[in-house]
Amino acid sequence: MKKIEIFDSTLRDGAQSENVSYSVEDKLNIVRALDAIGIDYIEAGNPYSNPKDAEFFRRKGELSLTRSRLVAFGSTRRRGIPVAEDKNCQAMLEAGVEWVAVFGKSSEWQAREVLGTTPEENLEMIADTVAYLARFGKRVIFDAEHFFDGYKQNPYYAVQTLQTAKDAGARKLVLCDTNGGCFPDEIGRITGDMVRKFPGMIGVHCHDDTGCAVANTIAAVQAGADQIQGTYIGFGERCGNTNLSTMIADLQIKMDYTCIPEDRLPQMTKTARFISEVSNMRLPHSMPYVGKAAFAHKGGMHVDGVKKNTAAFEHINPEMVGNRRQILLSEVSGRTALMTKIVDLVPGLSKDSPALVRLVDRLKKLEFEGYQFEAATASFELVVLKELGRFTPFFQLELFRIIGEQDSADRHMASALVKLRVDDQFEITADEGDGPVHALDRALRKALEVFYPSLGGVRLIDYKVRVMEAGRATASLVRVLIESSDGETSWTTVGVSTDIINASIRALVDSMEYKLYHDRTGNGNKSFQP
Repeated sequence: MKKIEIFDSTLRDGAQSENVSYSVEDKLNIVRALDAIGIDYIEAGNPYSNPKDAEFFRRKGELSLTRSRLVAFGSTRRRGIPVAEDKNCQAMLEAGVEWVAVFGKSSEWQAREVLGTTPEENLEMIADTVAYLARFGKRVIFDAEHFFDGYKQNPYYAVQTLQTAKDAGARKLVLCDTNGGCFPDEIGRITGDMVRKFPGMIGVHCHDDTGCAVANTIAAVQAGADQIQGTYIGFGERCGNTNLSTMIADLQIKMDYTCIPEDRLPQMTKTARFISEVSNMRLPHSMPYVGKAAFAHKGGMHVDGVKKNTAAFEHINPEMVGNRRQILLSEVSGRTALMTKIVDLVPGLSKDSPALVRLVDRLKKLEFEGYQFEAATASFELVVLKELGRFTPFFQLELFRIIGEQDSADRHMASALVKLRVDDQFEITADEGDGPVHALDRALRKALEVFYPSLGGVRLIDYKVRVMEAGRATASLVRVLIESSDGETSWTTVGVSTDIINASIRALVDSMEYKLYHDRTGNGNKSFQP
């Protein structure tokens, strides 16, 4: 099996994604997660560009990496500036890491129009920077920015930039589809040409502006590239980068390449969800391999097929990448799927049991009232356990009150008071938040943490409201879906009411009960949700 080096840029290119801003602690934690799964190179940032990245490199000694190599990122020297006086180059030297990634223009047009320099000086900037860093013992990866566009415009000059970097001491030459506008056929053809010119030195860095980043990267690997760059769950500037979680699984499971140690593959889903949580980016349910819906089945025929043989509608066993199969509940899933899911949850329960028949009737009644369990499988699990007498409540919410206010600065705040009972003990707590649901969430968890400290790590990560009877205007029935996470897994609960606050508190209570139940039973919140 040929080894493909994995170069992760979540902390540099990923940090350029909209709404992503890492603290130094965030960056350290993500590095630990990437190292644990066996990523070869972690591009940790540009030590010259901002104080946080500089602070990260000062604190890198707090890390005990077992496999990954940290990489500092920067550009070639500025035009007209001697390399020894260029602060960006000095920052890469002083970052205290062995590996550095230097980007330079490989497009003659870009050199003239963007850098405002001559093609000749651009080559000098590449040579000076790579040679200077190599002279001080740095292992240089040269990122040939806009390489594919430059090659299509002027192939001779684009190849000159690679040759110049190689002659100056670069260890790797990375072909960048910086604008993300290329297609697999041209990526494969051009990469193959460069592999023949520079054997053993070619990597690839693709953006996803045409939705082809993964396909382009596969084409490059098939053409001989042996290093792939991207971000672990694909986010990055504009439309994002090559999704490494998809690429690793594609190459290692499907195509007989080695990317990470084989025993790390089952950690892939957990790592994806951890990085999305730290990044405050919601992981798309449809993301291949690691998304919550990657192995979810809803239609009756699909469910029936999977029950007979999982290969009917699953291209791999989801456990290979640490994910789980889901049988979704809906009006199209069929009675058999519903019965099967209940029996899966409560082993030993006969399909002909009167209790099961009553439970099915109860679920249908709830759906008629507006509940929907297709996405809210945590609430579904609680309904099943409660109806079958398998669940003992952890607390009783006695009352709650909401106070909304608007101050002179036009800030909309809310305060919540909750009173709850655990056995024969009562707790009354208040808190405030950005709106009533946020305030309720904080007050409820604050009160419960007195009895159950593990809830301190739970946070609400998504909140959806659907108006179900639009014709009744503000008197409409609403369905609230709340997704919660403890940092390792996530689960979704549902509440329904004509009062949006009541619907929200029902979903919040279910969320806490679900977490506490799985803490007690010790199965890690894995009954239905991956």
